[in-house]
Amino acid sequence: MRLSTRDQCCWKLKEEWRGRRLEGDEHSHNPCTLWAHNFPNPMQQHLCLASPTSTTNTSTMSTAEVPSGQAPELKKYQEYTLNVDPNQDDKATEIKLCNFKRPHMRAFHCSWFCFFTAFFIWFAIAPLLPEVKETLGLSKQEIWTSNICSVAGTIFLRFVNGPLCDKYGARIPMGVILAFASIPCALTGLVNDATSLAVLRFFIGFGGSTFVMCQYWTSRMFTKEVVGTANALVGGWGNLGGGVTQLIMGSVLFPLFKTGMSAEMAWRTVCIVPACVGLTVGITILFISDDAPKGNYKEMKKNGVMAEVSAGASFRSGAANVNTWLLFIQYACCFGVELTMNNAAASYFKSTFELTTESAAAIASLFGWMNLFARGVGGFVSDKANARTGMRGRLWVQTICLIMEGIMVLIFANTKNLGLAIFVMVIFSSFVQAAEGSSYGIVPYVNPPVTGSIAGIVGAGGNTGAVCFGLGFRQLESKQAFIVMGSCIIASGALSLLIFIKGHAGLIMGQDSEEAIAAWKKMGAPASTLMVPEPDAEAAEEVEKGVPADDAASTTSSKGYNDFLKVVNSDKE
Repeated sequence: MRLSTRDQCCWKLKEEWRGRRLEGDEHSHNPCTLWAHNFPNPMQQHLCLASPTSTTNTSTMSTAEVPSGQAPELKKYQEYTLNVDPNQDDKATEIKLCNFKRPHMRAFHCSWFCFFTAFFIWFAIAPLLPEVKETLGLSKQEIWTSNICSVAGTIFLRFVNGPLCDKYGARIPMGVILAFASIPCALTGLVNDATSLAVLRFFIGFGGSTFVMCQYWTSRMFTKEVVGTANALVGGWGNLGGGVTQLIMGSVLFPLFKTGMSAEMAWRTVCIVPACVGLTVGITILFISDDAPKGNYKEMKKNGVMAEVSAGASFRSGAANVNTWLLFIQYACCFGVELTMNNAAASYFKSTFELTTESAAAIASLFGWMNLFARGVGGFVSDKANARTGMRGRLWVQTICLIMEGIMVLIFANTKNLGLAIFVMVIFSSFVQAAEGSSYGIVPYVNPPVTGSIAGIVGAGGNTGAVCFGLGFRQLESKQAFIVMGSCIIASGALSLLIFIKGHAGLIMGQDSEEAIAAWKKMGAPASTLMVPEPDAEAAEEVEKGVPADDAASTTSSKGYNDFLKVVNSDKE
C-alpha cells in the first residue's frame, strides 16, 4: 500500500503530535501550532497538500536524496519483500525464514544470530568449569558463586536496555554490548582464583542483556498478529547458543586445543575464539541492518517521521504496570531455569553419573538444542490461541507450559537412570523454551508505546530467577535444589490468574473490548502500533474544541489544517 504525499505529511504530523503529548509538550495541545511549525510558508503547504499520489521503482531512497522542491519521502524503503501493515508502522504481517533482505528479515536474522553469539561468549567457560575447579582448587560453593555472578551482571543492564531501545532502537545497543562483552571473555585465561573468576564472569554476563534488543527488534519489525512467533523464533534460536556452546567448547574446541598443550593451557586459551566471534559480529551488524521498517531511528527523528522518546518516562510507565511484574516472575521460572541448567547441567551429569568432561558437556548441550524448535512452537501456539480466543488463549498456553515444566523438573530430580534422565531433561527443556516463547507473545500487549522497557524488565526477571535458583544449588544438594525449583515453577503458573491487560480478557474472567475482538478475529479493525501511543478521549476533545478558527486561518490553509485534524481525530475512531 502506498500513501499519497499529502497523506504522508498528515501522518507525519499526527505521529509528532502524539509523541509531544507523551512527552508532556505544552504545544502538543494545539495542532495548529504544530502545523505552522512544520510548514511555515504557503509554498510548503501547497507541496504537501497538492502533490498527487506517485509511485517509484526505486526500492530504497534516503530522505536526504529527495530533490529540492519536492515533498520529502518519509521512509527509507518504498517497497518491501514482505507484506506489511501501514497501520502498524509498515511492520510485516508474515515471516519468510529463507529471506534475508532488509529491513524486516535482515533484522530478524541479525537479531537471533547476535543473541546466539552472546550465548557463545556468555557460557563459553561453563562446560570447562570442572577443569577450572581442578586447576584452581575451588569448592562447589565458589564455582556456584561464579555462576551466580555470570547471570547477576545481566540484570541491571536488562533494566537499562529496554528504555535505551525505546530511544535509540535495538541495533546500536546490540552491537556495542556484544563488542564490550568480548573483551572480558578474551581475558578468561588470566583467572587465578575464585574472586577473579567471579569478577570476570560478572562482566562477561553483560552480553546476556542482548536478549532485550533481540526481542525488541522483532517487535519493531512484525505486527502483533505474528510477533509471538517472531519473538519466539529469534529468542529460541538465540538461546540455542547455550546448547551449541556446551558442545563446541566442551566437546570440540577444548579437546582440539588439548592435543597440543596441557588441559590447563587449553581452557585458558580456548575462550579467545568466542571473543573474536563476538567482536566481529557486534561491529558488523551496525552496518548491515536497520532499526525499524522505515529506517534508522536517528534519521527518522531528524526527518520528523518519529517523535523523540524519553528513556526515563518509558521506564516509569512500564514499571508502573503490575502485569509487567507478574510476567517478570513467570519469566524467572522459565528463562531463569534455562540459565541455571546451562551452568549446572554438565557438572550435574559428570558428578551424578560419573562421566568425563567431554561426555557430560555433550549431554548437557541437549538442553539448549531444544531451542531449535521448542521456543518457536511456544510462540506459534500462543499466536494460534490468540487467533481463536484472544488474550485468554495466550494466557492458557503460558499457564499450561509453566505447570508442565515444573512437573518435569520434579520427575528429573528423582531420575537415577542416565538414559531416562536424558529423556526427561529433553521434555523438561521443551516446556521451558515453550514457556519463554509464550511469555513474549504477551509482552507486546501490556503497554504498546513502552514495549522496550517492559521487554527489558521481564527479561531481567529471567536473570533474577537464575540468581535465586543458583543460590539454591549453591547451598543445597542437587535433588533438593531441583525440588525447590520445580515447586516455584508450578506456583508461578497460577499467577496467570492475576494478569489483566487493558482491553483484553483474563485467564478466566473479564471480556475483550470490541477493538480487541475485531483484531484477533481479523474483522478489519487495525491493531494499534507497538511504538506510537494512542491519544485518550480528553486529548481528542482538546483537539476538537481547543483551537480557535482564527488561529487556524492565520497560520495554515484551512484545507491543510482540516486534513491534519481529520488524521489526528481518526485515532479516536
